[in-house]
Amino acid sequence: MTRQYSRADDLIHQFDTVLRTLVPKAAQPSRPSPATEDVQDEMLDDEQRRHAAGLMRINHTGEVCAQALYQGQGLTAKLPEVRGQMEEAAQEEVDHLAWCDARLQELDGRTSLLNPLFYAASFSIGAVAGAVGDRISLGFVAATEEQVGRHLDEHMEKLPPGDRRSRAVLRQMAIDEAHHAHQALEAGGARFPAPVKAGMTLMSKVMTKSVYRL
Repeated sequence: MTRQYSRADDLIHQFDTVLRTLVPKAAQPSRPSPATEDVQDEMLDDEQRRHAAGLMRINHTGEVCAQALYQGQGLTAKLPEVRGQMEEAAQEEVDHLAWCDARLQELDGRTSLLNPLFYAASFSIGAVAGAVGDRISLGFVAATEEQVGRHLDEHMEKLPPGDRRSRAVLRQMAIDEAHHAHQALEAGGARFPAPVKAGMTLMSKVMTKSVYRL
């Protein structure tokens, strides 16, 4: 017999997700990190390590936002298959979150102090998008993932040449994000017009500028 979850069960699950997202080292990946033992960095000086850590902190916060976005959308999505798709994509974002966290530790970096703020904002946006309708919600996923993919490509270019481990992580993340965007459009997501995407780009720039150091 399939268990029927109560409202209290759902709230406990949501709270657990928040903790696993925001507490460093709490996220548990379902796949091994692409930064395997076979992938070794060249020698990085202190400035290069700080720069790489700043970029990986941005990517970590981006995954915090993605996790919150999917949780908010999954909470208000109307069709069961859409909720299921959100949950599947969210699990892959947990992998990304854990991989970025682990790489930050290797670089002697830390996660952003602003993560709780960005989590709350992204959760709210996701919940509103899901409440408006599944087509808009899926379209928002596609537009967000496309934007994330561009950021990842830029960061792979900006990383120090010898930082092979961070680059391996970002390369796999880019593959996953492109898959998420394709899935969302295939499931009926709306293609957002250029002005909406421009607004999303502006918001992402605020995040990247603030999180690089904080």
